[in-house]
Amino acid sequence: MNPPICGHGSGHASRRGLYAITPDDNDTARLLARVETVLAAGAAWLQYRNKAADPALRERQASALLPLCRHHRVPLIINDDWRLAAAIGADGAHLGEDDGELAAARAALPEGAILGASCYADLSLARGAAAAGADYIAFGAFFPSPTKPNARNAGLDLLRDSASLGLPRVAIGGITPDNARPLVAAGADLLAVISGVFDAADPAAAVRRYLDCFEAPASI
Repeated sequence: MNPPICGHGSGHASRRGLYAITPDDNDTARLLARVETVLAAGAAWLQYRNKAADPALRERQASALLPLCRHHRVPLIINDDWRLAAAIGADGAHLGEDDGELAAARAALPEGAILGASCYADLSLARGAAAAGADYIAFGAFFPSPTKPNARNAGLDLLRDSASLGLPRVAIGGITPDNARPLVAAGADLLAVISGVFDAADPAAAVRRYLDCFEAPASI
């Protein structure tokens, strides 16, 4: 088995591309097959997220995804639950504003774990996350999102203005290959996507279209 992909201060920040986030799918075998297609097509990171699952299923699914991610040398990040990430040896955790203190998670996670933070549409949250030891900051929603229809709206200035924090910036929320290039041009290092990939008629082709957005981003 390949070793974990280390986080804090280890150079993982050089990764750019598609940050695939799993859909709610309680069929573990089907989920693994769907994720395999997306990782093989070139996704840079994977976040395990299943809001509909109970804790036991979440642990089973996350544990099953880990060797798949190791095979493709893609970091596995656990949404909302740093304790689960630590328990299964995942590469890190992503926390929202209601998922506990970033500093406490940073202190509790193993050395090298990746810690991400949702900063929504608030630059002050990003500054606080950086101070608390986050490895990356996520902003959004940039566009209407079928996953979070009531999400706060974020603007491109957030990506530009947060460059001084020196952390990778993740854009999320309704992102498609047709609207992603301005986000990359404004400074997004990773495009976080659920439905744009997993609900696509051809998920592998969708991944490639997202990756194309990093080749020649639009000037703004």
